[in-house]
Amino acid sequence: MDSQDSEVLAAVRRWAADGHRFALVTVARTWGSAPRPPGAWMALRDDGRVQGSVSGGCIEDDLIARMAAGEFNHTQPLLLRYGVTRDEAHRFGLPCGGVLELVIEPAPDLALLNDLAQRIAAGQLALRTVDLDAGTVAIRDGCRSDQLSWDGRHLTTLHGPAWRLLIIGAGQISRYLAAMAQALDYQVLVCDPRIEYSAGWDVPGATLLPGMPDNIVVDLGLDPRSAVVALTHDPKLDDMALLEALKSPAFYVGALGSRANNAKRRARLLQHFDLSDAEVARLHGPVGLPIGSRTPPEIAVSILAEITAIKNGVHTNPEAARQSAADRSGCRID
Repeated sequence: MDSQDSEVLAAVRRWAADGHRFALVTVARTWGSAPRPPGAWMALRDDGRVQGSVSGGCIEDDLIARMAAGEFNHTQPLLLRYGVTRDEAHRFGLPCGGVLELVIEPAPDLALLNDLAQRIAAGQLALRTVDLDAGTVAIRDGCRSDQLSWDGRHLTTLHGPAWRLLIIGAGQISRYLAAMAQALDYQVLVCDPRIEYSAGWDVPGATLLPGMPDNIVVDLGLDPRSAVVALTHDPKLDDMALLEALKSPAFYVGALGSRANNAKRRARLLQHFDLSDAEVARLHGPVGLPIGSRTPPEIAVSILAEITAIKNGVHTNPEAARQSAADRSGCRID
């Protein structure tokens, strides 16, 4: 599946080819219980059609009305704030006094959007900066440690496959996991040296990497936006990959298997490999949240649910929670 960035970019390019005007709307900052996070964006066409979202719907309706009224018939980007008063927050469905700051680009440069789309399609990260004072937009190379920034006049957003998921094993669970992870904007990489599994791998957008899992983990240079899930059931493959992944800055490392098998795995990792207690404690196993999953798609849902929780700072493993975020910072340099 396409990422949300790619879906918005594909829509505006189609609209431009059909002769439509459009505006881009990006969430720059939020306070309280805002429906969408900073960086979320949408495209708004001159006839009211939208792609993407910045709220639950009420703010989109207001933006459509503003577009129809001609408020965006200019080229200078501007700032809109919603939810400043209690009445306005209630009107626009912002719970608990939520406030949104939106950057509106009434006339985006199509050439720059094409450039951004090409970078994303090539698997590259890109930073896009909107200068409200100068009325300009710039695009430059990004890296995985980059973050959204907003000082009230300059908005910089990160686009592209900022998050990576390495799956060890090309079995049935991996197929569902790869497809679902791409829907959540992960760049999905798969490694399985077993030809009986890898030969049939055909999940669109999920790259099959040749080689042994431990070598792949090292070669990828895992960073704080990387996750690794071992799903082969083969200790010779899973353990070697976990050995390297647990020493890396990856924010999530998990392995399939029962509680008993994972207890044995932790014992092996401590006894036979150069791993500390803290490093082994980072392992999520049995992998995934305990939601009673039985089928491959249910197991994939539970795995992605746990990965999402950890990514969003909701730690499901108290031992893993003690891993300092400061120790997992940095930018990958290829």
